[in-house]
Amino acid sequence: MEVSSEQIWQAVYQTLYMVGVSLVFATLIGLPLGILLVVTRKGHILENQAIFSILNPIINVLRSVPFIILLVAIIPFTRLLVGTSIGTTAAIVPLVIYTGPYIARLIENSLLEVNAGIIEAAEAMGATPLQIIFRFLIPETLGSLVLSITTATIGLIGATAMAGAVGGGGIGDLAITYGYQRFSTITIVATVIILVVLVQGIQSLGNRLARKIRRK
Repeated sequence: MEVSSEQIWQAVYQTLYMVGVSLVFATLIGLPLGILLVVTRKGHILENQAIFSILNPIINVLRSVPFIILLVAIIPFTRLLVGTSIGTTAAIVPLVIYTGPYIARLIENSLLEVNAGIIEAAEAMGATPLQIIFRFLIPETLGSLVLSITTATIGLIGATAMAGAVGGGGIGDLAITYGYQRFSTITIVATVIILVVLVQGIQSLGNRLARKIRRK
């Protein structure tokens, strides 16, 4: 039994839905965590070893857990939040938990690129820590931040494919159900092509947006 075009479009929609919603929530978590990792480290504007010493290992631990294991391990938590552990919406919970710390590290790396002289100049002008963060740190690294979010988005696409292994829906589920389990080479090839097109499109869009920001 070959997969229909309607099933393919539904799988694409489910993948985009998972990626879009997960990216929003993961960014809302990862952005402040990434900023905290930078500003609370030794010698920075809000140095706080207690906060840094707690956040740093927690993020390291979450990032070290493979997504497929995390997905299964937090099934009770997922069921508590959304009422089920199966389906597209349920897959968003582990996707957010998996991607949030990853985005935090990407944000941290981007913000650490800011020249210390810029921060010193801002402090000399009497800028508050919040002003330094939102008027100097983030604007200075906006192009790099866009590329970081682009990288996270591509990582999310790969994770949604793995979510298909446990009934998460999307392109991964289509590839496993119709491609692998029913030995349909055409379906496997089609899903691979769709994923490649998605990744290339997102990467190109991110690169273009980052270039425009840097020119300004």
